Amino acid sequence: MLNIVFYEPEIPFNTGAIARTCGLTHTRLHLIKPLGFKVDDKHLKRAGLDYWHLVDINYYDSYDELLEKYPDSNFYLASTKAKKKYSDVKYKDGDFIIFGPETRGLPEDLIFSNYKNAIRIPMLKDYGRSLNLSNSANIILFEALRQLDFLDLE
Repeated sequence: MLNIVFYEPEIPFNTGAIARTCGLTHTRLHLIKPLGFKVDDKHLKRAGLDYWHLVDINYYDSYDELLEKYPDSNFYLASTKAKKKYSDVKYKDGDFIIFGPETRGLPEDLIFSNYKNAIRIPMLKDYGRSLNLSNSANIILFEALRQLDFLDLE
């Protein structure tokens, strides 16, 4: 099973959308607090539609708590500041792909302390904007799933 991590997500629609994807791909979703919404937010529920019963969702008070729970796992950090393309990684079952908040991305100290595992989606340079969070998560998740022959999905 692959793992998607949203670090301090701010917009309920994005979290709801990736929850739906996670439910349909048997991918575990991890959310690191603080969240920019309440988990009973109507927009979050609406974006996830009726897929919530399929989602394996876990909450953490900090990034360190996540690392402590999975000390031997591979963590890839999605960032526009990375040099390595997401498609240059050989993903393994159990890997974690981490995405930062919509308005600011992952903290630079986190990215640069794990720079060998920082990945990016190629897009226009110096535009100052990036792809939508849930779209980015879907792009990278499906590349990892493709490499793993979709982990028995039909």
